[in-house]
Amino acid sequence: MENKLKLYGFNNLTKSLSFNIYDVCYAKTEREQRDYIAYIDEQYNAERLTNILYHVTDMIGAHVLNVSKQDYDPQGSSVTFLIAEQAMVPSMAGETVVAHLDKSHVTVHTYPEYHPDNSIATFRVDIDVATCGEVTPLSTLDFLIGSFDSDIITMDYRVRGFTRDLAGKKLFIDHNITSIQDYIDAKTLAKYDAIDINMYQSNIFHTKMLINEVDLKNYLFNTDVYEITPKTRLDITNSLRREMIEIFSGMNVY
Repeated sequence: MENKLKLYGFNNLTKSLSFNIYDVCYAKTEREQRDYIAYIDEQYNAERLTNILYHVTDMIGAHVLNVSKQDYDPQGSSVTFLIAEQAMVPSMAGETVVAHLDKSHVTVHTYPEYHPDNSIATFRVDIDVATCGEVTPLSTLDFLIGSFDSDIITMDYRVRGFTRDLAGKKLFIDHNITSIQDYIDAKTLAKYDAIDINMYQSNIFHTKMLINEVDLKNYLFNTDVYEITPKTRLDITNSLRREMIEIFSGMNVY
């Protein structure tokens, strides 16, 4: 950090980033929906998610103490890392790998699902990164966004606790921030419509992003866009957009 703060003792600030993405797809038949869920389950299994979290851990300069990962039946997976600021030897037992940090943690969970009526399937990923001290998990955002196909992204960043400077003055945040968007590459932001809901007095920052262009060929599963009539293409695109808007809004709009 530039102009590193001179603190009295340890930096006790806790910084938490919650990162949620939604990938939306059109799968017309029950078989296509099952195949989509199976595809997502394979693409984002616990092994791949573990590799993503290892990279996140490396980016924030932490060391893995223990990793716990699990693939679920019929679908979904979870990975939990405990991390430390100093290198330690990770322990492993049997087929379960566990990663622990003594001052923070990183977790990821997946939630594949599909709509019973309108042939829309949705895949959700929740990632939580919590650090203690001067490191902020906001530096991992570009990597996380690029690791998934993200139609809707919801991010929450919170700074909790306080630390003290050498004069004993309480510090409730140790870095400048006006928006989570400040930590996202401009080329990435250009692909989305984004809004902020921030509570600066409480060090709570919330950003939502919605993909601004729907290219239908990217949302069809096992279907060629040119095999569909223009009217059907428009209907499917409208259904996809409505689903995205409702998820982005957090309410039933249509």
